Amino acid sequence: MSYPYEGVAVLAPVTVAYRRHAEEGAAWFIGQALREILAVTGVEKNEIDGLAVSSFSLAPDTTVTLAEHFDMTLRWAEQVTMGGASAVIALRRAARAIQAGDADLVACIGGDGHHRGEFARLVSNFSDFSRRAAYPYGAAGPNGVFSLITRAYMDAHGATREDFGRICIAQRANAGHNPLALLREPLTMEDYLGARPIAEPLHLYDCVMPCAGAEGFLVTSTERAHRIGLPHVSVLAIEERHNAYRADPMQHRLGGDGYAQSLYAGAGVSAADIDLVQAYDDYPVIVLLQLEALGFCKPGRGPEFLRNTPLTCDGGGLPLNTCGGQLSAGQAGYAGGYLGVTEAIRQLTDRPLGRAVANARRGLVSGYGMVNYDRGICTAAAILERGA
Repeated sequence: MSYPYEGVAVLAPVTVAYRRHAEEGAAWFIGQALREILAVTGVEKNEIDGLAVSSFSLAPDTTVTLAEHFDMTLRWAEQVTMGGASAVIALRRAARAIQAGDADLVACIGGDGHHRGEFARLVSNFSDFSRRAAYPYGAAGPNGVFSLITRAYMDAHGATREDFGRICIAQRANAGHNPLALLREPLTMEDYLGARPIAEPLHLYDCVMPCAGAEGFLVTSTERAHRIGLPHVSVLAIEERHNAYRADPMQHRLGGDGYAQSLYAGAGVSAADIDLVQAYDDYPVIVLLQLEALGFCKPGRGPEFLRNTPLTCDGGGLPLNTCGGQLSAGQAGYAGGYLGVTEAIRQLTDRPLGRAVANARRGLVSGYGMVNYDRGICTAAAILERGA
């Protein structure tokens, strides 16, 4: 059963500008995001009594050791390490904490540094299961996993590389208006198809670019948000699933298939009422599977949907990953999962980094992550609405 989220406000989206490489570590980027939240809200640091953090490279430090480092006293702390689903899940946990009175002001932050060679180290030791039971037998990292998922989808549903290219090209067009996106140059279909292969059928522009940065937002009561005086969004519904469809030999379903109906019922809307979608986009096939799972097109009909639906902010279709998504803005570790939430808040409060979606009232944010063995095992989605 889905319980309502009345009285919860989400506001103050912040981004610590992404960099291809950085000497600073995760704690520095997370601290900068917290500093920016305080600056834009006028809230004093000692008023923040809840902190949710997501980071790949923070270890061995944790949320509570950050609290000591930042000189904070917390009533509520959470560390959400569920890959690209983490931001939506952190939002869900924080919203319930606000409703329960366990915290008054919760900062949710995802951030990572990116020293040279750090991504290779992360992949090589991503999980004990993969390190001990998959890699010794020659299993590849994420590019190998997603090449298999992509090829399986193409074989099953007749998708072509051009279909996936439509996602990458549209998101690059959106990124062209975002001054913080690392990749802003226009991308043509010729560029996309001609890029060097990485793990067939994946080529260069199918893969996210690791970088450093942070994203964050504040969760509080609607009453407190009005006192702060910044525009906010309301939470209509949130759902999550973990290790869904575990018996499927190949990942064709993500988990949203199992909760889409309750998500929309809890929000009191349908997919047709959604004005923009921020879908986790480590690879284009995962974007397409999320669109199918969440009812924007029927399962297996994704290629047809992409061929007939504009995905940019220009109108006439379904605006998708309106700041460029990770495929163009960059993947700053766990901040990549938070990017969709911060961009949705910006769009629904008329403060986008790039081009605004006209008359946007509701947005859907979808997360996916924690690729273990051969598939992502965490999914989550939230429907947000412009606050009154």
